[in-house]
Amino acid sequence: MAGVTIASLHKRFGAVRAVDDVSLDLSPGEFVSLVGPSGCGKTTLMRIVAGLERAEGGTVSIAGRDVTGLRGADRNVAMVFQSYALYPHMTARQNIALPLVMRRLGARQRLPLVGRAWPGTRAALAGIEADVIATAESLGLGHLLDRKPAQLSGGQRQRVALGRAIVRRPDVFLMDEPLSNLDAALRVQTRKEIVDLHRRAGASTIYVTHDQAEALTMSDRVAVMMAGRILQVANPTAVYDDPRDLRVARFIGSPRINTLAAEIGADGLVRVAGQAMGLAASARGAHVYALRPEHLVLAPAPLMQGRGLAARVEHVEFLGEALLVHARLTATGEDVVARIAPEDRNRLPADGVVGFVAAPGRGLLFGADEARVAAVPTAPMPAGARVHG
Repeated sequence: MAGVTIASLHKRFGAVRAVDDVSLDLSPGEFVSLVGPSGCGKTTLMRIVAGLERAEGGTVSIAGRDVTGLRGADRNVAMVFQSYALYPHMTARQNIALPLVMRRLGARQRLPLVGRAWPGTRAALAGIEADVIATAESLGLGHLLDRKPAQLSGGQRQRVALGRAIVRRPDVFLMDEPLSNLDAALRVQTRKEIVDLHRRAGASTIYVTHDQAEALTMSDRVAVMMAGRILQVANPTAVYDDPRDLRVARFIGSPRINTLAAEIGADGLVRVAGQAMGLAASARGAHVYALRPEHLVLAPAPLMQGRGLAARVEHVEFLGEALLVHARLTATGEDVVARIAPEDRNRLPADGVVGFVAAPGRGLLFGADEARVAAVPTAPMPAGARVHG
């Protein structure tokens, strides 16, 4: 198995820094998702690794070999694109076999009719057929090999595209939003199939997506990219629970994290709208206090103990396994969202006025530069308050 080392890559398009001093290491067999908003440089970075774009600085190494100056065809990488990029006049069998035909057969052997008579052609074709069938069976495509793309569903076409990449047995898989053209149910099914295939193939994988659910559920590690730079690389749990940058915290999570203006006084306590939030920090002055919706806890007003936030409920969304309570803070007018259990609906007062407290140890603090600020918990959660999940 081969690892990938990306070191200090730079790429501009005019005045735009598409890739700005990006470094990233993948261990052999590791699955890393590159996630970020549209236009942040994810696809450009992948195309540089694939050899389809030339970087203006930096290096790319695969299996310890510097491939920066090599053509894409010489890097032994396989790409799966957002569009299936299948040849419509070829069957699924022919589409999957194509990279092997180009690699294993010479120009004369690929000639129609007469090519089969060339020495070694029949044996090479038999080997290609065996590899195609094995790959197709692993993808559940064995019974569809003689169909053309127009006769296949979107999910089946995407699996053919995956098969065409897998059959080459590359050192590295590069996947550029391969599920974005599928419906929601099929995306869930296909992302599981991709993870299973990755584990069987064992090749390092860079998976580009703007869908955070894909990144969090599929990856060994997640690299969050914005404005041409990678802001954080960590396992999915750390990226969600321990973001090192406010931009990462805001991008990861649905619904998005609550962010509130905060002040740290001389006593070191973090306060929002004058109410202590159960955190202390050595910094002083204006900061941003952030809290995931599932950690903004509904609490009866008498139990708030002077450190909760009063709010008025504006809207409640039923998600089946949870309720999303959209509210506006009475003191500041800032909007917040809390995720609560469905059975807690009856705890919402008829007048819509509620109290919220933060689950202990769950609040995050960020400075004016959007970097994470160290803070420590100071108080337990009031009795009668319950954290959803």
